[in-house]
Amino acid sequence: MCTAPQSAGPDFESLEHEAGSLSLSILGGLHVAPSDEGIPEGVRTLLLLGPAEPGFWPSVTADPEFSDAAPDPLDRWSRRVIGDWAARIGAEALFPFGGPPFLPFLNWLTRTGRAWTSPVGLVVHAEAGLFLSVRGALGLRENIALPAPLERPCESCDARPCLTACPVSALGAGGYDTGNCHDYIDTADADCMDLGCAVRRACPVSQGYPRLPAQSAFHMRAFHGSS
Repeated sequence: MCTAPQSAGPDFESLEHEAGSLSLSILGGLHVAPSDEGIPEGVRTLLLLGPAEPGFWPSVTADPEFSDAAPDPLDRWSRRVIGDWAARIGAEALFPFGGPPFLPFLNWLTRTGRAWTSPVGLVVHAEAGLFLSVRGALGLRENIALPAPLERPCESCDARPCLTACPVSALGAGGYDTGNCHDYIDTADADCMDLGCAVRRACPVSQGYPRLPAQSAFHMRAFHGSS
């Protein structure tokens, strides 16, 4: 008696390719531990998702969420695109917004071997640097093989310009003075609103990452509007 061959489960490379077709990239992955909270039952692997560069911003801003005048277009785009993808492959979609309570995305990122705490306390990514942006995660029911960890880029960065890049020392080794930051970006001297946070831009990894200033400006408006 012959049996039909079972279809193979997802693998990292095929999922990475599919992410790119959706204007997303896999920032890293981790295997779920028994102590992890906030993860749906049965999920064994988490893949953290961010923008695929170059080209992310022109692609997403051409989609309906950015033309209907409703709030939070990027979050709504993320819910639709990642949610549809998850449903299509039998996975769970998780998001860093929509709380409280909020899921521990920063903790998950630092467990991927591709993102670390930087000298200024922000999470730095192997490819995006301090321009790291997380749009969501796929929770897979399979325990898939993941790429090997990488070396933290800050270890070979002797200059560490992130520590001194803020013109008003709002972000540095001493922590984040958000009040001082908001006060400064209200002034005529600040270019952070148009180009993105000066500290994030100073990171050598960020400087090699092709994120458009328009996307940074979008995030800065969202940040400053919460002050």
